[in-house]
Amino acid sequence: MELILPYGKGHKNLQLADAQVQQVLTSKPAPQTSKTEQAIVEKALHRPIGTKRLQDLAIHKEKIVIIASDHTRPVPSRILMPLILKEIRKGNPHAQITILIATGLHRETKREELIAKFGEEIVEKETIIVHDCDDQKHMRFLGILPSKGELWINAIAAEADLLLAEGFIEPHFFAGFSGGRKSVLPGVASRASVMYNHNSLFISSEHARCGILKDNPLHKDMLFAARKAHLAFIVNVVLDEQKKIIYAVAGDVQKAHANGVAFVRKHNQVYAQPTDLVIVTNGGYPLDQNLYQAVKGLSAAERAVKEGGVILLLAEAIDGHGGEMFYRMFEEERDLATLMEKILAIKAEDTVPDQWQVQVLVRVLLKARVILVSSLDDKTVRNFHMVPAHSLDEAMNFAKAMLPKEAFSINVIPDGVSVIISPKD
Repeated sequence: MELILPYGKGHKNLQLADAQVQQVLTSKPAPQTSKTEQAIVEKALHRPIGTKRLQDLAIHKEKIVIIASDHTRPVPSRILMPLILKEIRKGNPHAQITILIATGLHRETKREELIAKFGEEIVEKETIIVHDCDDQKHMRFLGILPSKGELWINAIAAEADLLLAEGFIEPHFFAGFSGGRKSVLPGVASRASVMYNHNSLFISSEHARCGILKDNPLHKDMLFAARKAHLAFIVNVVLDEQKKIIYAVAGDVQKAHANGVAFVRKHNQVYAQPTDLVIVTNGGYPLDQNLYQAVKGLSAAERAVKEGGVILLLAEAIDGHGGEMFYRMFEEERDLATLMEKILAIKAEDTVPDQWQVQVLVRVLLKARVILVSSLDDKTVRNFHMVPAHSLDEAMNFAKAMLPKEAFSINVIPDGVSVIISPKD
C-alpha cells in the first residue's frame, strides 16, 4: 500500500504492508458536481437559510463589517469575498465596508498574507483591519457570557450596522466544529474573553470534543457571543482534501451553520478500532505551519490509538512551535502528570495563554508516545516530550522499536483535521 501524506506545501510518500494497515481513515469522497466553486457559493448566497438575502439586509446600512478568517485558515477568500462584496453592493452601492481579520489570539496577518488570501485588488481597494486582541481601548463590552466571563469584542464589529462573517466548517478538536459563531469568539474578541472561554474545566469536559456541539460549554459561550454581537449573516464553506469548495451555506449564524455541520458530519464521520500505531498529518499547509496547530491532528489520532500505543505525526511546522507559553509550559515542567495537575488547578479567570493547547497535548501524551516528523530542531521536539525524526523511514524504525510486538496494527489518518473519529461498536 502506498500512501501520499500532506506535509507543508507538498507531501511525503509511505509504503506499508497491506496486512498491517487496519484502516485508512478518510472522509467520504466529495459529491460529484458540475458546478464551479463560485457557483456553489452563489447558490448559497441566493438561497440563505433563516434570513433575508444579504443584498436586502444591506439596504440603508451605513457601516457594514465582514469578519474574515486569518492566515492560519485555508478559507478560499479569493472566491468568497468578491461574491460577498458584490451582494452587499447590489443592495447598497454606497455602504462603508470594512473587512475585519479574525486573528483571535494569533499573530498579526501580514500584508503579503492578505494578498495571498484575497488577491491584490481587494487588498488595494477595500478597507482591511487586522484584529488585535490586546488593543483594549478598541474593545467594547457586550455582557457576561454563560461561563460568567466578560465578553469584549472589537469595536469595529460591535459598532457595525450590519455584521457578517465568512469562514469554513470542519471538525474542531474542542469546539466541536469550526465556522459560524467562532468568527466572533474567539475571532474578534479580547484576549481576556478568549482566555475565560478556553479554561481548563471547559477543555476537560467530555462534551468539548471533535464533532460535539450538544452540551459543549465552549460552543455555548461562542453562540451567545455571536448573538450579542448581532452577527446577522454568515457565508461558510466546506472544503475537500485539495481545499476546494464542495458545499456552502449562507444565512443565520445558527441555522446555516447547523446545515453545514450536518453536511460535514455525513461526509467526515468515520469509525475506528484503536491500533498500536497511528500515522497522522495535520492536512498540510497552512494548518501544519506550526506545532501549536498540529495538536488538532494529534487529538484525532488520540481517538484511534490504543492506550500505550504510538502516534507518528507529520507536521512541517515551518513557523516553529507557534506559541511562547505553549513551549515554556513544557520546558518548565518535565513531568506530564504534574503538568496536567497544574493546568487543571488554574481558575477560569486566571487562564494563561496556550494552556488549552498544552492541556490537550498532555492528554494525548499521557495516552501514547508521539514521534514527530517536522522541520523543528531536535531539542524543541524533545522539550515537547516527543521523539524527533527526520524522515518517515526513520520515524517508522523508531515506532517498530517502541512497540512490543513485531506484527503491530496501524491506522492511517491522512488528514487529522478533516475527520470526526468515533469508536467502533
